[in-house]
Amino acid sequence: MIAATRFPPPTERLTFSQIVEGDLDDLAALLADPEVMRYYPRPKTREEARGWLEWNRGLYAERGFGLWTVRLTATGEYLGDCGLTPQLVEGVTEIEVGYHVRADRQGRGYATEAAAACRDHAREVLGVSRLIALIHPDNLPSQRVAEKIGLGFERTAVSRSGLPVRVHAARLRPAG
Repeated sequence: MIAATRFPPPTERLTFSQIVEGDLDDLAALLADPEVMRYYPRPKTREEARGWLEWNRGLYAERGFGLWTVRLTATGEYLGDCGLTPQLVEGVTEIEVGYHVRADRQGRGYATEAAAACRDHAREVLGVSRLIALIHPDNLPSQRVAEKIGLGFERTAVSRSGLPVRVHAARLRPAG
């Protein structure tokens, strides 16, 4: 683990940690689930999940943040991932809050709770002034999560994969 990497403190129900090699089986199952990945071009293979893990390890080293493993505090049960990643949107790099929750655990407020903790971490610890979420136009549950944490719809843009995305955004602190 990289000492400089900090993650949000535990919430009422959730704990966060770096994604590590020991999370690969859970992460691969999450990213291979057609229900979880229904708004992506396709589910990911195990090798692509390993790439996801490595991408986040690189973000931890370079930026001090990335997506984090999310677990239930009470049991340690793996729920998914949530965190902050740099995203290039129409030529501008912005910080995005992203979240994936196991299909069998969706609809219980975990994504909102985790995303709110990451929003607060972005503002209070990392000093991020603007936060976005890039969401498929048909992904109404994810849009509701973004709105619940204060990210309102701003515009439609084109993703790196060439697909339309809704940009939800909020200013977390005055521009400086």
